[in-house]
Amino acid sequence: MKVDLNCDLGEGIGNDALLIPLISSANIACGFHAGDRDIMQQTIEACVQQGVAIGAHPSWPDREHFGRKEMELPAAALYDCMMEQLHTLESIARAMGTSLHHVKPHGALYNQSARDAGIASTIARAVRDFDPGLILYGLSNSLSLTIATELGLRTAHEVFADRTYQEDGSLTPRSRPDALIEDAALAAEQALRMVREQKVLTTSGHTVPVQADTICLHGDGAHALAFCKSIHFILQHHNIRIEQI
Repeated sequence: MKVDLNCDLGEGIGNDALLIPLISSANIACGFHAGDRDIMQQTIEACVQQGVAIGAHPSWPDREHFGRKEMELPAAALYDCMMEQLHTLESIARAMGTSLHHVKPHGALYNQSARDAGIASTIARAVRDFDPGLILYGLSNSLSLTIATELGLRTAHEVFADRTYQEDGSLTPRSRPDALIEDAALAAEQALRMVREQKVLTTSGHTVPVQADTICLHGDGAHALAFCKSIHFILQHHNIRIEQI
């Protein structure tokens, strides 16, 4: 059994170099919610050295709220936002002799695409038009992946080790006090269950099905490194290989 372990990086948090050796794919901020060209280059270089797959982590244009405030843009404007961010990261990667492996929207854009057909379609079209060989990461069993698949994209169903879940399979909104998992052991146990059993326990105590192609860990979390080490250990202990898709 194997699973991809991804992490959101290039956000200026300062722990990327410690996280990269523990993961198999990285989602690199493209400047719209965090990061800049220098950080992108440094992050790509570190990933190449460790054999970690490089992905774009595009966001709404929202540095003020770290990309976590829901926004609305006309489809054409969102398409252009996506294209600008993909071109920026890809140009840096190409100059360094490598290329992109996947795309994972960030924050509010990610969550909105999981339930909004218009946003999901615009994102999928942008990724397809930019490079149809890229893999789109999205919330497990969500509308974003259904639409992307219909448009011919490869997809990866993503689950979260450090977030709690609702009955409909969505992530608990960050505005709620129970949105985040604060204990490394609990995060590791949740990750293991999602991979082995393909289900997750909700905040109401029920289980819902998930497809765990890739596990996300937020690099900006207060305990990101401890969580990553704990998840890495428990997966290896149960003979689950950490490999990029």
